[in-house]
Amino acid sequence: MGELAVPTAKRLQKPSWKDSRLVVGVILVIAATTMGARLVASADERLPYFVAVENLVAGEAVTAASFQRVDVALSDSVGRYVPADAPVPEGTIMLRDVLAGELVPTAAIGSPGDVDVQLVTVPADAQSTAGMERGQRVDLYVSPGATRRVADDSEPPRTSQLLHAVAVVDVRAGDGGFGATAKSSVQLYVPAEHVRAVIEAVDQNAKITLVPVKGPVKGPVQAPADEGGDA
Repeated sequence: MGELAVPTAKRLQKPSWKDSRLVVGVILVIAATTMGARLVASADERLPYFVAVENLVAGEAVTAASFQRVDVALSDSVGRYVPADAPVPEGTIMLRDVLAGELVPTAAIGSPGDVDVQLVTVPADAQSTAGMERGQRVDLYVSPGATRRVADDSEPPRTSQLLHAVAVVDVRAGDGGFGATAKSSVQLYVPAEHVRAVIEAVDQNAKITLVPVKGPVKGPVQAPADEGGDA
């Protein structure tokens, strides 16, 4: 009897370019390589910029603790934000509010003479300041205290808006009082020309009410919208 032919196992055959599985595999390898190269290139395009560590308020001095570095790709917005390839620009001042985590615009910082404000602490009703936080903008209203109403008790106290959209720097709970009599101490950045009026209101035991401003206020500290107007 003649020798029987031994069939060749398919798994030992060399792969052919006609094998669809091989073609698909090559395509997947090429796609993965291309995607990886693009990711690496995209990472290389990121540049260091500063973001606000906490809510920054127009009028406050910039320090090393004000910003932190992040690496981002901004494409066409490169010149609009403060780069972090140099030290924090200390000696400058915030010209507008910047929220925590936001990139710091170059237009948001300037020289101390660009914003003329002073830090003033005022007493306010504790209930009205509940939930108030740093960076929030408020309108300040005053009602004359007892020392202003002695001359004519028949005239009801008149409430007027003294300041518009001033920035809250800090809120501290008062040491005494309960319920409606409880007071908080609120630090505000007040335009320099209105500091005296605020201090006089405090010294005359005027009732001070702070009303949150609706919506974001990005600009610098503002003067009263209608100084001396009745509310």
